[in-house]
Amino acid sequence: MKKSKLPTDFNQKAKSIVDLATGEIQITEDGKNAAAVALGKLGGLKGGKARAESLTAKKRSEIAKKAAKARWKKKAG
Repeated sequence: MKKSKLPTDFNQKAKSIVDLATGEIQITEDGKNAAAVALGKLGGLKGGKARAESLTAKKRSEIAKKAAKARWKKKAG
């Protein structure tokens, strides 16, 4: 199990220790805050769809062309 980093500020470190001890913050096996992981995943799940809905058809086409060009670009060497 990876050791989680505590803040360098004394007061923040003390609060983090208390939160861990009381179970207010749960650390996952990889050392990440479980609540932060859930929030990040939630934003990531709706981010691409929300962005696609806000783009015009022309802009989506430009992005797709740029991506295809990057994929098919010849690699040097």
